[in-house]
Amino acid sequence: MTDLLANRRLSYTQQSVTEGSKVQEERRRQILQAAVKAFARKGYHACRVSDIAKEAGVAYGLVYHYYRSKETLLEAIFRETWGAMLATIQSVEQLDEPAGEQVRKVTEIVLRTWKRDPELVRVLVREVTRSSQVQQETDEIDLAYQALQRIVERGQRTGEFREDVDARLTATIWYGALEEILTGWAFGQLPDSEQDVTRAEWAVVEIVAGGLAAANKAAAPA
Repeated sequence: MTDLLANRRLSYTQQSVTEGSKVQEERRRQILQAAVKAFARKGYHACRVSDIAKEAGVAYGLVYHYYRSKETLLEAIFRETWGAMLATIQSVEQLDEPAGEQVRKVTEIVLRTWKRDPELVRVLVREVTRSSQVQQETDEIDLAYQALQRIVERGQRTGEFREDVDARLTATIWYGALEEILTGWAFGQLPDSEQDVTRAEWAVVEIVAGGLAAANKAAAPA
C-alpha cells in the first residue's frame, strides 16, 4: 500500500511538472510573438519592455522572468526563426528530387515568408540583421550558406548543374538575392502583390537554377 501511494504521488508530481513546463513554454511563446508585433510596429529602439508586456497581455515583470532584456528577446527571435528556416531547408535537401526543384522549393519557402508573416520579416530585416549582437553569431549564419551550397554541389555531382561555377559563390549570390528581395518588401521598395511574389520566385529560380544548367556552360574567366 505504501509503495502504491508513493507511486501515485510520483505520477501526480511528474504530471504537474509536465503541465507546468507546457504552460511556461506557451507563455514564453506568447511573449516572443508579442515582441515581434511590438518591434515591427514601433521599431526595436523605440519599443519598451512595457510595450511588449501590453501586447502580450501580461505583467511587466513577467517579461523579465522569461527574458533578461529586450536584447535577449531580439536574439531569441533570431535563433528560433533561423533554426526553423535551417530545418526547413534541410528537409528539402533530404527529398529525392532534382537539385533544380530543390532550388525552387527553398526559394518559394523563404520568399513566401513575407506573405505568411510580414511582421516577422520586418523585424528580421530592419532589426535583427542590423543588430551587432546577432551579427556576431557568424557560425549560425554560415549554416544557411552551407545548406544552399550543398544543394548546388548536389546538382553538380549529378550533372544537372555545371561544374565550372564555384558552389560557395553561387550559394552567396542565391542567399543575397533572397535577402534583398525580402528587404525590398519590408521597406516598401518593391511591389509585393501575390503576382509580384510569384514573379520574384520565378526570377530567382531562373537566375540560379537556370544559370547553373549544364546546357548553359560558358567559358570561365582566365
